Amino acid sequence: RQSGSIDNSKIRWNVRISSKRRTQCQELNLGSSASLSTRTRKTSHILHARPDSNESDSSIDGYENNDSNSSPSILSKLLLGFEPTPELTAILLVYFVQGIMGVSRLAVSFFFKDELALSPAMVSAFTGIAIIPWMIKPLYGFLTDSIPLFGYRRRSYLILSGFVGSLSWLLLSTYAHTPQQALILSTTASLSVAISDVVADSMVVERARSESSSTAGGLQSLCWGASAIGGLLSAYFSGSLLEHFTARQLFAFSGILPIITAAVAFLVAEKKVSNDVKLRMDKTVGQSVNLLWEAVQKKSIWLPTLFLFLWHASPSPESAMFFFNTNELQFGPEFLGRIRFAASCASLTGVLLYQKYLSKFNVKDVLVGATVISVPLGLTQLLLVTHINRLIGIDDKWFALADSAVLTVLGQVAFMPVLVLAAQICPAGVEATLFATLMSVYNAASVVGSELGAALTHVLGVTESDFSNLAALIIICNVSSLFVLPLAGWLDEATPQHHSDETLPVSNSDSKSALISSEKEKSKPVGVSSSSDS
Repeated sequence: RQSGSIDNSKIRWNVRISSKRRTQCQELNLGSSASLSTRTRKTSHILHARPDSNESDSSIDGYENNDSNSSPSILSKLLLGFEPTPELTAILLVYFVQGIMGVSRLAVSFFFKDELALSPAMVSAFTGIAIIPWMIKPLYGFLTDSIPLFGYRRRSYLILSGFVGSLSWLLLSTYAHTPQQALILSTTASLSVAISDVVADSMVVERARSESSSTAGGLQSLCWGASAIGGLLSAYFSGSLLEHFTARQLFAFSGILPIITAAVAFLVAEKKVSNDVKLRMDKTVGQSVNLLWEAVQKKSIWLPTLFLFLWHASPSPESAMFFFNTNELQFGPEFLGRIRFAASCASLTGVLLYQKYLSKFNVKDVLVGATVISVPLGLTQLLLVTHINRLIGIDDKWFALADSAVLTVLGQVAFMPVLVLAAQICPAGVEATLFATLMSVYNAASVVGSELGAALTHVLGVTESDFSNLAALIIICNVSSLFVLPLAGWLDEATPQHHSDETLPVSNSDSKSALISSEKEKSKPVGVSSSSDS
């Protein structure tokens, strides 16, 4: 109209193309309303096309493809929108193996008790020693960042941890005949899981940094979910499997699981490290060490950390209660497995309760409140030990199951503020390294608590057949958690750190970064014993 004339050839060309497209839409058996809408959009696009344009066919085909692929697959929904790549499969399998490795936990306890004939005090001492590899996890992070094996920082260490774990469990199933041999092999098995945990965490941290705001936290949730599924399965089947197989047979089965970790390492997309990259990594690690040293000298960091250490280092009667449950109450492996399963579910409940109702409260108030409440609830174990529960008509099994579930919920509620506080006091530039160090200090407190429990068990004369002083042990262990509460004011020294976007690079594999720790980090519930990370 603007030119005052109309090109009839162009109109005839567009009409022919439009008619051709309408025929194609009808041949695709589109619904009446959808067909009309689609034909309208396509005709509009064609009428505005130039006769010499080559984009009409491709544009239409692309539009049709987008319509057909717009809905995500079921697998994509299960993976929270992430593509099921080989590398993602490898990461999730590593976390799943970490969770399901707990299938042999009961077997280890029965192996120490029955085959090696260890006393409750010795079992408690061995449990504490097995946690030691989890105390030095930042060291593994520095090693994997600065010392690549055969040119790879992640893949090689996953393979190494897999073979170390597999060899440890296989030797436990065949070679271990003395307490010393069993202690060494159980500790190396724990070491292999700790190393694979550090490597897997580092891969998650690296990939989480590239997540968009819409998917932030999705990868961490996936990894926690894989570990939780493995943990629930191991808790459910650990007891029943021990009813049908010997402890050594379960050790042999556990020796197969780390091979999965080693095998999936080849699915990890990692380029071989060059010499230039090694130099940059060394510089980054050096910066992290310097920043870490500066951070731990701050009163706002070391004082709250010291309080958390003293709070968590209270003695534990776990091993003595295990012997009481099996020798006195005659609880079998299958029922003990059910208790573990109930405790695992209760732990998840504790996380949800804290997130929904308590996360808005002050960290110190929640921690102190949970500790105070845990003491009378923890003392309910006295009803089981003295058999008063029978006098009031409550079966031993039901009482033990309910008692464990309630105390585990409370213990998880008390542990969540620890993670929040640890994340808050980490300064910019050293978040991952310091957080890993804080969690290592927390695991060190577990070791101290286990060894103190072993010493008290020995002093009070609690053995595999003499439980006359078990009530006194329970009272001491529960009440001792109150001794540190007058120092709770140290938590007021903690100053939340406000991180800027511009931070110095940190070691990627510094184990428990704030991105993934709150769901995965193991804890010793308040008022109830636990083997923590072991």
